[in-house]
Amino acid sequence: MGYRSTSIKSKWVKTKWLLASSTTRRYVPKTLLFNRSNLSSMVSQFSTVYFKPTGGTGGKNIIRIRRQGGGYQTQLNFSKNRMSSFDALYNHLSRHARGRSYLLQRGIHLATAGGRKFDIRVVVQKSSGGSWKSTALFTKLGKPGKVTTNYHQGGRLGSFRTTLARAGYGSSSIHEKEAQLKRLGRSVGKVFSGHASGFRELGLDVALDNKRRTWILEVNTRPHFSAIKHSYHGIHRRVMYYARKYGRRK
Repeated sequence: MGYRSTSIKSKWVKTKWLLASSTTRRYVPKTLLFNRSNLSSMVSQFSTVYFKPTGGTGGKNIIRIRRQGGGYQTQLNFSKNRMSSFDALYNHLSRHARGRSYLLQRGIHLATAGGRKFDIRVVVQKSSGGSWKSTALFTKLGKPGKVTTNYHQGGRLGSFRTTLARAGYGSSSIHEKEAQLKRLGRSVGKVFSGHASGFRELGLDVALDNKRRTWILEVNTRPHFSAIKHSYHGIHRRVMYYARKYGRRK
């Protein structure tokens, strides 16, 4: 990569950091490590639960679990399976995990814009003065029928303000949400810097639910900028202005 920025792969470690801070805790959907008793507790509390690899990237291998009738439906990409009992569900997920670490996360009912579910990427970067700045906000609109909104899973990028307007937000609500998300980005930067040195950039995946509440789905310590390069030159230029100061070239 040629530039130094601390990278933490474990989603569980990052989740625990967010939960340990009073400024970020309330934005984290309930998340537990996958085991039999945690699965039982999560599927009894929530109608939708996500099963995510602790070290996964790019939205791959994420299974959505939904309660359905007396059983469960799982979905990976476009493929759906029906489980008639809790034991069948647990065995199915265990086979998929193959001994690797997975997380269970409460499913958030994502807001929609023009019929497509979306979440938001908040890019946070360290300035040369050492303070965190939220340098970019854009949305990721999911491919209808897909489990994740990820760009690499057929999603597409959208402009933050345009997407929120299409989701029914008025201009003052859009400005408020933008300010809130930028503050949240800076807070997460400070939380991460408090746990390990050397962070220069973070990419927050944030969801808005149908009640307009904000949730942090994940924090990426190695965010990709290539997708915005093709879609949003202005945003890409601003992000790269900061990135070059800590040695990132692309």
